[in-house]
Amino acid sequence: MTLPEAIVYLLASSNHGMKTDQIARLVNEKGLYKRWDGKPVDGRQVYAVVMAHPDTFVKSEGLIRLMI
Repeated sequence: MTLPEAIVYLLASSNHGMKTDQIARLVNEKGLYKRWDGKPVDGRQVYAVVMAHPDTFVKSEGLIRLMI
């Protein structure tokens, strides 16, 4: 699973938006994505993915949500 896919998975199974650090924590806890260097995903990496996919994600009021 790619990181964007992992983020979509988490947001789709949630009834509300999530903060980047919360998404990163859940990705790591659930083992949804493994970085090539073995380090855990952090909120900055989640934020970078969200900003790179404006057709999939929207950031408002400090929360990340799926585009509808």
